[in-house]
Amino acid sequence: MADKRQVLTVKPGTIGLRQQEALFQHWHNFPRLLKELTGLSDAKVVAVAYSRQPTDRPSSYLPVFTAGSSLAQSLAAILDIPAFPFTHQEGHLAAGRLGAHGPPVTSFLAVHLSGGTTEIMLVREKPSSFEVSVLGQTLDLNAGQFVDRVGVALGLPFPAGPSLEKLALTDLEADELVIPSHTCGYQVSFSGPTTAALRLVSQGANKAAIARAVFRCIANSLEKIIRLAVMKLKIHDALLVGGVAANNFIRQRLRQRLEHPAVGTQLFFAPPNLSTDNAVGIAYLGYLAFIRREQS
Repeated sequence: MADKRQVLTVKPGTIGLRQQEALFQHWHNFPRLLKELTGLSDAKVVAVAYSRQPTDRPSSYLPVFTAGSSLAQSLAAILDIPAFPFTHQEGHLAAGRLGAHGPPVTSFLAVHLSGGTTEIMLVREKPSSFEVSVLGQTLDLNAGQFVDRVGVALGLPFPAGPSLEKLALTDLEADELVIPSHTCGYQVSFSGPTTAALRLVSQGANKAAIARAVFRCIANSLEKIIRLAVMKLKIHDALLVGGVAANNFIRQRLRQRLEHPAVGTQLFFAPPNLSTDNAVGIAYLGYLAFIRREQS
């Protein structure tokens, strides 16, 4: 019915926002976005769904989530309708699965790849959400932080993913650069690769080649941990979600390497607009929760 978004504003040359600034921008943006939603349809609002925290881990908390949680619960109270809380990660999984039309199984591998999270998980479908078991994660920087730090160092705006991808498509004749990937079991590290990439920037290496090397390094890291999970768990369906998963360089390399008959993995990627942060997955989970509530 509607998909309204507002990207938070970040000052040029900086990497990310402090929580207090992000929280302020959320509260500032909500009235305008809500106003844009009015009059779009005669449909009756019967429930509100919202992200209450990043993941379902007990230690998972960010102040910025209190803005949406407070607004959602207030709307539900005013309209006398149910409010269904989910995690940001559940929203990514639901949106990704909707957009990718799969995996068509109840248990699958998933990789959440963004500026705030880098995890490989075993996911089991539940009636209106997911049961997530984390297999491995980053030991330091997230994949999105790797991309953003290199992108900003190259003079690109934050978040740097889309601009760095465009840069990677230029000067294709330049000699390719290699940034080694670092994994240990299911764990991945992007601190060393980030240092190596920033060293290339300071040395004046070809910018397009640096961009391609960054994405190749991320893809190689993911290939290693996904291969390990497929081999150990004998699960061959993998869903990749999060903003970094929208990158076409990473998608193409993973498809070439993991969907080869010798490996036999089937990868599922949502369209880019459902890979980056969105409310589509949360809305869908809210719909499922409401239907289940009505039928019980």
